[in-house]
Amino acid sequence: MKLASHPLWFCGFRPFFVLTAASAAGFLGVWLLLLSGAGPSGWQPPGGVLLWHAHELVFGFGMAAAAGFLLTAIPEFTGAAPIAPRPLAALALLWLAARAAYVLGQWLPPAAAAVLAGAPNLLFTALLLGRLAPALWRDPRRAHLGFAWVLGGLLLAQAGFFAALALGGDGLVWIHGAIDLTMILILLAGSRVSMSVLNGYIEAGRPGAPPPTDSYLARPPRRYLAIFAIGLCGAAQAGLGDGPVVGWTALAASAAVLNVLNDWHVGRPLFTRWALMLYACFWFIALGYGAMGLAWLLDAWPVSAARHLLTAGAMGLSIFAIMNLAGRIHSGRWLDRRPWLPAAACALVAAALARAAAGLPALAPWSGVLILAAGAVWAGAYAVYLGHAWPALAGPRTDGRAGCAEPPGKQPGPTSGPESGC
Repeated sequence: MKLASHPLWFCGFRPFFVLTAASAAGFLGVWLLLLSGAGPSGWQPPGGVLLWHAHELVFGFGMAAAAGFLLTAIPEFTGAAPIAPRPLAALALLWLAARAAYVLGQWLPPAAAAVLAGAPNLLFTALLLGRLAPALWRDPRRAHLGFAWVLGGLLLAQAGFFAALALGGDGLVWIHGAIDLTMILILLAGSRVSMSVLNGYIEAGRPGAPPPTDSYLARPPRRYLAIFAIGLCGAAQAGLGDGPVVGWTALAASAAVLNVLNDWHVGRPLFTRWALMLYACFWFIALGYGAMGLAWLLDAWPVSAARHLLTAGAMGLSIFAIMNLAGRIHSGRWLDRRPWLPAAACALVAAALARAAAGLPALAPWSGVLILAAGAVWAGAYAVYLGHAWPALAGPRTDGRAGCAEPPGKQPGPTSGPESGC
């Protein structure tokens, strides 16, 4: 089968959602082996295994998910042409090369290793930005230009990370900044997806009725305030380091995201698996910044444990939810109502909470067990997703349509009312 005709290259999300799920299970599996002492002996990637783990979570797993979503959503938002199969395949291969280059850097001096690992990683993000930015800029309303700014920020954060590797600096500072930018990306993407999901349930529950007055609207002032507060917290941490000032900015970010949650309270449509998953993502962002703020102010638990509410929680759950939404609809299939999906989502929630709880002093005797168990459950949820989603991601469309088009008509069966949750 020729490359251009293989279903894996029909749409931007297909290869990158496969890579996202595979990297979640694979990279975290390696990390757990290293923590348990069963990993490859003597393996020391540039900067050490902790930096490798943090980088691959944000710029491997996270960037693959962002690429899949943006390469699908931006053409839909702006009316631009979708990416063709060959450049899509080239981007996917570059992502794989970037992962391999980081590992191979262990046999080189620090500066050379940083160049080897940094070149394909930075090129991938730059090419993705170059692909999307013109369409975002040409859009007359420029309503989605925030995605380009966040991608640009992630490119700079990654450049700073590899510069720190080359010069012996603190690479984690740049990772933390990238996590803040990822939270902003979740706010931007999650608000748009949530309007479609929640309002779809509202409309479905009112056949033939007048337009509803309780529609979900992601109000820009609330969202902009949350983005500003998260950015302020990230800037304070980068400039001031740990301390009470940073703690107060983190609490301000938490309060701003809690304010965004007021947009969601539209009654019965909120109590569905799709809406609750997206709603929980925003809760994880609020709880993560709140827990980090208290850690900086009270020194009651490690900031790193609280930050896992952002990475394992908000990142893990939002990526899972969007992959199940966009990955089904844009492959010509209706949403999956099987019980595995809410079970896997609940597993991600439980894993994130357990990983954060592992840092509590009262649970110190069980910290190692909690970390290993949380990682195994989190990776397992993505492995289950990949098994269930593979036919949709890598298989042909069955609805007679092509590319990223949604399936015709409306989803059959009940689309309103409470659905099974945690």
